[in-house]
Amino acid sequence: MIDVFLKAGKEKSLARRHPWVFSGAVDKVSAEPLPGETVRIRSHGGGVLALAAYSPKSQIRARVWTFDADLRIDARFFAERIAQSIARRRKHLPGTGMRLVHGESDGLPGLIVDRYGDTLVAQFLSTGTEKWRDEIADALLGATGLADIYERSDADVRQLEGLAPRSGPLRGAPPDSTVIEEHGVRIAVDIANGHKTGFYLDQSENR
Repeated sequence: MIDVFLKAGKEKSLARRHPWVFSGAVDKVSAEPLPGETVRIRSHGGGVLALAAYSPKSQIRARVWTFDADLRIDARFFAERIAQSIARRRKHLPGTGMRLVHGESDGLPGLIVDRYGDTLVAQFLSTGTEKWRDEIADALLGATGLADIYERSDADVRQLEGLAPRSGPLRGAPPDSTVIEEHGVRIAVDIANGHKTGFYLDQSENR
């Protein structure tokens, strides 16, 4: 595994469990990682701090997957993280639309997943999630028992990662639009063309 060494004193944010490593904090890299490749983040003195996805073009040079250096970043890792993320939200379901994965807060930096009825809508916004896109999609279907995923990886932030926009069906035959129910109200959601993943699920309490 390729090692990324930080400049002296730049490990403080990681010690506080902040999951980003900015380009200015990097002292040297033992080899040139591919976009999204898992790297070991080391302090200036060589101690292992985290495992992260490397992004050679972004100012956020690495996004931490885990602070446990003994873990393996593989399909099983994503299946477990996604299952945990979904389990945390089951008791908070306000209707038939909800956010299942919210990036760094769920230990999955660069991944947003919303559920609208029987359709999942996913955004892969970083090189790390892009590299593991197929494994993540499989894990989402496995954890939810659903068959359809629509991808909305068309946010401008992908350009900062050196990634082109992409939008369309990812798994199954997802619809371009659907109807969800929230607090007893039926709401039409434009999955294919609506803002973000089609709807502002994070505004449920305000509504």
